[in-house]
Amino acid sequence: MVLLNVLDYSPIDEGQTASVALKQTTQLAQLAEKLGFKRFWVAEHHKVDSVAGSSPELLMMHLATSTKTIRIGSGGVMLPHYSAYKVAENFRLLEALHPERIDLGIGRSRSYRIVNEALNESKTKRLPYEQQLTDLQKYFSDDITSEHRFQALQVMPTIETAPELWLLGTGFGSARLAAEKGMSYAYAHFAKPSEQAVDVIKTYRSNFQPSVFLQQPQVIIAVFAVVAETMEQAEALATAFDLWLLFIESDSPPPYYPSIETARKRGFSASEQEKIERNRKRMLIGTAEQVKEQIEEIAERFEPDEITIIPNISGITNRMNVLRLLASAFDLSEK
Repeated sequence: MVLLNVLDYSPIDEGQTASVALKQTTQLAQLAEKLGFKRFWVAEHHKVDSVAGSSPELLMMHLATSTKTIRIGSGGVMLPHYSAYKVAENFRLLEALHPERIDLGIGRSRSYRIVNEALNESKTKRLPYEQQLTDLQKYFSDDITSEHRFQALQVMPTIETAPELWLLGTGFGSARLAAEKGMSYAYAHFAKPSEQAVDVIKTYRSNFQPSVFLQQPQVIIAVFAVVAETMEQAEALATAFDLWLLFIESDSPPPYYPSIETARKRGFSASEQEKIERNRKRMLIGTAEQVKEQIEEIAERFEPDEITIIPNISGITNRMNVLRLLASAFDLSEK
């Protein structure tokens, strides 16, 4: 059985506002819970005008309060921007209020230079990513016996459970690091559908070292999913997605996710078509049964424990429809 999750960016649809986008993310999380998805994660994006999800911790608090059983997580918190101690406090507070429902997905993607400068301007030194992960695990384990520069420091509040720790990545470096730290590993297939992906995941599993947080390796594969009742409808949604990807890679992207109509009217140049062809490798496109087959192929090839779908398409009705169609295709149990 394939366990399915959802990752949402809180896209701001053409003609809508950021406030509306965040409310729509809440609707999507509630639907995902009802349909039987295991996890619902939100992203951290800065200086992307068409995306409202800039602070996963705050959005997670709202989503966890607005749902009852589904696991709520970050996909992910960009740790190099922050103090590991403060991240641990934020997520321990979330875990205290919603025990055994919180996931901390961690990444290190760098953003625009101006964003990096603004988020880090008060730091006197930058710690290696590996050290930050070690710090994070020290804080969540309440370990005050092993050697550490903040040996006696504990994270408040003191609770009995801890968030699940997931390291996000696309290559051998992140796979080895997740294995060494005894953390779960989420492979971003949507960002880098590499031919080496199978070997990356094998590297993680073969090098995994059990930790106080995790005894056996655990893998998620994350994919973009464009699903509709017909292939024609799915292709129309994918065309709008094509345009959005071109927009965010441009120098002056508009502050919205383009509609199908906008994408149809605009059209694409020859050079843009080449980019689209490359980007299409990052997507699963089709009817529910067609995308189900593609997901099952990914499951067979990579042998993940779970698969996360990213329904980053135009229109909340269409995004909710992706969840309904896949839940039905996979016969997820309604709650």
